Amino acid sequence: MTISAPRLLERTRLLGPAFVAAVAYVDPGNVATNTAAGAGYGYLLLWVLVAATVMAGLVQYLSAKAGWLTGESLPTLVAARNRRSVRLAYWAQAELVALATDLAEIVGGAVALGLLFGLPLVLGAVITTTVSTVLLVIQNRRSQRTFERVITGLLAIVFIGFLAGLVISPPDPAAAVRGLVPRLEGVDSALLAVGMLGATIMPHAVYLHSALVRDRHGKADPDCAVGTLRAIRLDVVSAMLVAGTVNIGMLLLAASTLFGLPVDGLEQAHAAVEATLGPVVATMFALALLASGLASTSVGGYAGAVIMDGLLHRRIPLLARRLITAVPALLLLAAGLDPTWLLIVSQVALSFGIPFALVPLVRIVADKTLMALAPTRRPTVVLAWLVVAVVTTFNAALIVLLLFGR
Repeated sequence: MTISAPRLLERTRLLGPAFVAAVAYVDPGNVATNTAAGAGYGYLLLWVLVAATVMAGLVQYLSAKAGWLTGESLPTLVAARNRRSVRLAYWAQAELVALATDLAEIVGGAVALGLLFGLPLVLGAVITTTVSTVLLVIQNRRSQRTFERVITGLLAIVFIGFLAGLVISPPDPAAAVRGLVPRLEGVDSALLAVGMLGATIMPHAVYLHSALVRDRHGKADPDCAVGTLRAIRLDVVSAMLVAGTVNIGMLLLAASTLFGLPVDGLEQAHAAVEATLGPVVATMFALALLASGLASTSVGGYAGAVIMDGLLHRRIPLLARRLITAVPALLLLAAGLDPTWLLIVSQVALSFGIPFALVPLVRIVADKTLMALAPTRRPTVVLAWLVVAVVTTFNAALIVLLLFGR
């Protein structure tokens, strides 16, 4: 079925929320895990990224659908379905997820500023936090669409910067195809696989997307619910194609350029890219990392406010909110901990937060009363539960591997 030009134009005007949420899928944590995976294991873990991107697309669509049909954010819906003690416990784990998210994004921005301008990590973290706070002020005081345009522009920089190297150093097609076969090689590869999963299916993006759609479209009108859902689906598919391409491109670049080299962190990866592909590509890599850090920490701050407002029904000043999530990152960097290690561990922590976001989401979208205007089909619900099962199984397998070794 073809779509007429006027109808297609109207749908494209509704695009935007998914691209903001998609920034969470190309944050510095993704850069760290994808680069480490490609440099350490070549194309071995490519299947993890492909599977995670497909699962993330389904999850983000369901989150957007819940926000559109109910006119509420996912945290608000969770709060309405649980007693106060459960709501507070749920908020506590969601707040830890927000802290892990901000840790990865501030560290990534700090590393990028160090690569570009030689700034100390702590100073770079302060600058990243300050700029991201300014972006949040834009969202608060101007409009969501202005914020969406700024974030989408940063996403474009990320897309170009991380994929430029593939033009000079294309991947091995045969090896890439072999990387689509699911397999692991010991504890370290399993740790990276779970980290990649946590970096791709981000809990805070699940919470946030429902609020983005609510803030953009309000509550569903029965006369346009189905048509708007089609536009939301187009938004999600387009955004996840961009995010998935960037993630897969990062791993392919690392596998084709850095495999076998002594790469122990983002700084070493940048140096190796410069040595093999030249200073221009290396500068683009660093600029993409900076854009990723600035955009994703702004989106993470937005998500933190949505979580607190929905679960606690409280709003706190923007500056105070930023300090709550930024101070731990600043302290850890000041303590001299390795930034790449912090990035990877933060992504593993995020992976353990995914079931807490997905289980209530699936229960909500399966509720025929809440989804009365466009009930979720049973096969879709089954697929969503399968995603929850896969993520939970990965996390359980990681615990076993870490406790008992290979």
